[in-house]
Amino acid sequence: MKKYLFLAFQGNQMCFMHLLLYAIELHEKGMEAKIIMEGEATKLVKELEESGNKTYLKAKELNLFDSICKACSAKMGVLEYNETVGIPIKGELNGHPSIYSFANGDYEIITL
Repeated sequence: MKKYLFLAFQGNQMCFMHLLLYAIELHEKGMEAKIIMEGEATKLVKELEESGNKTYLKAKELNLFDSICKACSAKMGVLEYNETVGIPIKGELNGHPSIYSFANGDYEIITL
């Protein structure tokens, strides 16, 4: 089975919506897809939660989110909020999520 890790860095909601669509599509076609939110993308969580964005909520329901970056959430001023949404907050790599297990697990890593 093919496996993909999407690293979301951009705070642009339109860009992130495409990432969600791609991850959902791959998952629905039997591939493994995971998402890590880094950088400015960490501030999108609040926008998407509060607006009830259906695509975001579907990806969340499908358990496609591996984590949200702890350091970037703190830097963007959204750590406290992000800790309440049910997506793991990770920071084992100097405050950022590690991607080693994905790289070592044959995931193709895609950054947007």
